[in-house]
Amino acid sequence: MGHVVAAAVYSKGRKVTDITLDEGKQWSKQPGHFVWIGLHDPGPEELTNLQRQYDLHELALEDALQRHTRPKLETFGDALFLVVYSPIRVNDQLEFIETQLFAGNGYIISARYGQSAPYSQVRQRCEANPLLLEHGEDFVLYALLSFVIENYQPLMDAYYAELEEVEQEVLRRPLAQADVERIQGLRRDLLRLRRYIGPMAEICQDLQRLDFPFIDKNMRPYFRDVAIHVNRLLEDLTALREMANHAIEIGLLLESSRQSITQRKFAAWAAILAFPTAVAGIYGMNFKNMPELTWQFGYFGVLGLISIGCIGLYASFKHYGWL
Repeated sequence: MGHVVAAAVYSKGRKVTDITLDEGKQWSKQPGHFVWIGLHDPGPEELTNLQRQYDLHELALEDALQRHTRPKLETFGDALFLVVYSPIRVNDQLEFIETQLFAGNGYIISARYGQSAPYSQVRQRCEANPLLLEHGEDFVLYALLSFVIENYQPLMDAYYAELEEVEQEVLRRPLAQADVERIQGLRRDLLRLRRYIGPMAEICQDLQRLDFPFIDKNMRPYFRDVAIHVNRLLEDLTALREMANHAIEIGLLLESSRQSITQRKFAAWAAILAFPTAVAGIYGMNFKNMPELTWQFGYFGVLGLISIGCIGLYASFKHYGWL
């Protein structure tokens, strides 16, 4: 069962009074006043009650009850219904917490689900800036959207730090299976982030473009500012995905280089060992007409030849970096 986090009436940038849900409708009809209601985990009864009071569209209520849709903005006459998501990481698992926003003449309602950051901070900021809050519902809508987007930045910074750590690990030691799985998990999270952040740019563009009685044209630059932040997040996501791809590429290149070095060492030692084997093979053929076999110093001569050949090959391979 959900509960009301806060419900209040505002006029001329100041809070008039706290209210109950049943008192909201009469206040929203008064000129120069608007109602701001914040809910946490509301159930069907609360949402249905709000629909009756504020004449919310049936399709908006249906979407609100279904939940787990993609971020979107829908218009119903002079009213808006938005779905946005805030990211959180729980035990290294990325989750997205849904927030639904209903906005129209004289009211704005936020319904937050799960353990995302509470919107009490947004309310405090708005109440601390009466000149901006005087704009009304549109400024609150901007403040809520801006707060949602702000919640993405710490997560992006955390992913950046983690990818830098992975890159350093890959440079220090061979790429392990655990590293590949970790990088792949990060790439999967970044892809999911793009799916939830991407539609926010279109939402902000629509808020700049569409005409609604409760959205002042002077507020459009504020929504454009949110759109700019969204585009920056998308650029950061692209950079992070490139970092993840580069980490894999660096690991594979280093692994290939290590294998090449090992293969060169094997080849060098094989060549060194092949020389005495070849010499010994020649003098082990037991032909009768081999003058060296009767030479007094033949044995020591062959040992000297083998030693000089092996030392020469070793020095040559060492010089060219094969050993």
